[in-house]
Amino acid sequence: MEYDAKVKNRIKRLEGQLRGVLRMMEEGEDCKEVITQLSASRTAIDRTIGVVVSENLIECVRDAEENGENTDDRVKEAVNLLVKSR
Repeated sequence: MEYDAKVKNRIKRLEGQLRGVLRMMEEGEDCKEVITQLSASRTAIDRTIGVVVSENLIECVRDAEENGENTDDRVKEAVNLLVKSR
């Protein structure tokens, strides 16, 4: 799978968020603020996982259909990946 610029940019934003959290910790910010930012980072990670899995699923289903394969297994695998990520 090729990752497009949008997905890469999501990861770059996440990287920035996590660096910001580390900076907050080093500066002794309030626990509530740190947790809020960590929670936002986790949400962003979860959404990115969803994007990567869904885009990959589309590609895998197309390939399976072109090769005359059953797509059910590909869909089940994608669902399992999402479940494991939580």
